[in-house]
Amino acid sequence: MRKILIPTDFSKPAFNAIKYALELFKYDKSEVYFINAFEEDIYKDKELLKSDSLSNVLEMMRQKSSEKLSALIEEVKYIWPNPRHTYHQVASQHGLIDGIDILVDTVNIDIIVMGTKGVTDKKSTLFGSNTIQVLRYVASPVLAIPANYDYTQPKKIVFATNYLIPYKRRELKLLCEMAAPYRAEVDMIYVSKSKQLSVRQEVNRQFIEDTLSKNETKFVHVLHKSVVEGINDYCSQHKADMLVMVNSRHSFLEDILYASTIDAVALDMQIPFLAMQNMRRD
Repeated sequence: MRKILIPTDFSKPAFNAIKYALELFKYDKSEVYFINAFEEDIYKDKELLKSDSLSNVLEMMRQKSSEKLSALIEEVKYIWPNPRHTYHQVASQHGLIDGIDILVDTVNIDIIVMGTKGVTDKKSTLFGSNTIQVLRYVASPVLAIPANYDYTQPKKIVFATNYLIPYKRRELKLLCEMAAPYRAEVDMIYVSKSKQLSVRQEVNRQFIEDTLSKNETKFVHVLHKSVVEGINDYCSQHKADMLVMVNSRHSFLEDILYASTIDAVALDMQIPFLAMQNMRRD
């Protein structure tokens, strides 16, 4: 049973992420959790802040959120009827990160799927501020869907890695199971100036090869001075349908997420992006 968490602010990008997730996992028996975190809405409404009773405000906002979530689930059932999927709604009074974090731990979420832009669309930000925060602080794989991306079955998945960290079998299994129904080819690409791999890199590479043995997998060494340009060029030339990276300490993805000017070093996000988290989880 796969457990999928989809945050929503009821925007078009959020609905696009829902569409992608339900299509991608349509063959899987899944528990799908829709979460709407409404704390920020309270603080944006000056009239609500003037209220004498915070508990009344919270209850009113919870009711409003719940009604929207119920309507969303009814729409989902109508558009994508699927007996393999069971839906749950969570109206959270917490901030988005805290609300997601609590749910990830409580029900042991396998993957978070979310749009890269929300209601507060900022074109100067690569992923959108909410997605950035989830990528930074939530210990779960995150699949980010570009706002205007039309769903297409993943046939070519590019996994960019430097082989410097040991990978989790659980998350590699998730990738394996995502690719299998579509017979997607997984290209493991290592972008560097040198062809030489250390002993540690060879060990980690072999672990990936063994774990993904049931999938069609290629191991490619891309000689390039710039990791960013090397990944972008490879994805473009090979018509990638999804890009995968691992977020861990001292990783390339961490450098992007914590850069002071993200757009100066960021990847050109035109395709779904799966960030696997190299953090401790049971």
